[in-house]
Amino acid sequence: MIGPRSRGSQLYLLHLLAVLAGLGIVVAGSWRVGVIVIGAAFVVGALARVVVPIDHTGMLRVRGKAFDVFWMSTLGVALVVLAVVIPGQPT
Repeated sequence: MIGPRSRGSQLYLLHLLAVLAGLGIVVAGSWRVGVIVIGAAFVVGALARVVVPIDHTGMLRVRGKAFDVFWMSTLGVALVVLAVVIPGQPT
């Protein structure tokens, strides 16, 4: 099996695996931790988009750099903030 060739594609694959892990945590019952993992994955993806050179971005590049960084960081921070701010339900 041949893996992704560019550094950005490898980072994108790791990003997808982190999101899948977060979804697995949500399904397992700990929604708050799962959403934080997903949000953190998007923030790390945004940082990776800033650091990785344009010729190595691969699947990590969707639009322009500013667009990708803005939306991934906005989504990631929003998910983490929502997971932390929403109060727990009494059991």
